[in-house]
Amino acid sequence: MEFLIDLCVLISFLATMVITQKWIRKAPEIGLHGYDMNKPGKPKVAEMGGICVIFGFLLGMLIYIGFMTFYFHNPKCVDILAVLCTVLMTCIIGMMDDLLGWKKGLSQWQKPIFTLFAALPLMVVNTGHSTMTMPIVGTIDWGIFYPLLIVPIGIVGASNAYNMLGGYNGLEAGMGVIILSTLGYVGLLSGKTDASVLAFVMVGALLAFLYFNRYPAKVFPGDTLTYSVGALIACIAIVGNIQRIAVILFIPYAIDSLLSLRKRFRAEAFAKVNDDGSLEQPYDKIYHLTHLAVAVLGRAKKMVYERDVVALICGIEVVISMIVLYIYVY
Repeated sequence: MEFLIDLCVLISFLATMVITQKWIRKAPEIGLHGYDMNKPGKPKVAEMGGICVIFGFLLGMLIYIGFMTFYFHNPKCVDILAVLCTVLMTCIIGMMDDLLGWKKGLSQWQKPIFTLFAALPLMVVNTGHSTMTMPIVGTIDWGIFYPLLIVPIGIVGASNAYNMLGGYNGLEAGMGVIILSTLGYVGLLSGKTDASVLAFVMVGALLAFLYFNRYPAKVFPGDTLTYSVGALIACIAIVGNIQRIAVILFIPYAIDSLLSLRKRFRAEAFAKVNDDGSLEQPYDKIYHLTHLAVAVLGRAKKMVYERDVVALICGIEVVISMIVLYIYVY
């Protein structure tokens, strides 16, 4: 089984690597490009690269399902197929937002409604366990309200929150690698194979994409990736019954959402760019976690750059992940 998981992760990685290389060349030719807002001159960069990640992820997962069905004679993959449907639906929503263009995409009220429909595959097959153990409140059995209420809230909340924290080279993909690696490891420890496979196969795709998306980025993930990865994180938490872990790992996104709420989610996460490439706060107040990172770094060092912001936020996520793993293991 471990060999199969490793094989699927490798296939996901290689497929994403090859397709992303081709996408970087072809996307600008058909007008699929964005502007790197945190660099002087705002250079053009290939957009909507998340579609390459989703392709690699789906290929790896379908190979896993094929082996489970024909080699291990265990065709019970309903939960995994439901998750793949949800990821595909959120991918389509992200593509719609990307294709309509920045500031012309889906409105703030349309995004949660559209992502609500993406929860339907998990709801109709009743994926997950109705009994949840959460911080402070303890263990709760939600019964029928779990698929009807908790599942859609999780999908809508995670996909939209993950979509908001980004705009910096390597941030979205890097955070996805950290969170999903943690969830995958927890899945292994708890014997939740489906959750673990889903997490690690996506990590493989994200690592390949991160090679091109790291500073200076050659391709942007777009909403195509952010909606999909956010929804997948929620799906893994549901399938593996590790919602408590996922909630803790999403603390940076909760903070970002609360800060964004101060300006009714209308403030951009980008910073003000100087001619030398250094960054400053774009507003008088802080409306995103990225703004807070720029402000904190500005007090610690003279010049703040895009890589510093990404390193700080990802570093915080690594610390949270280490704390989560320590608490879970010990």
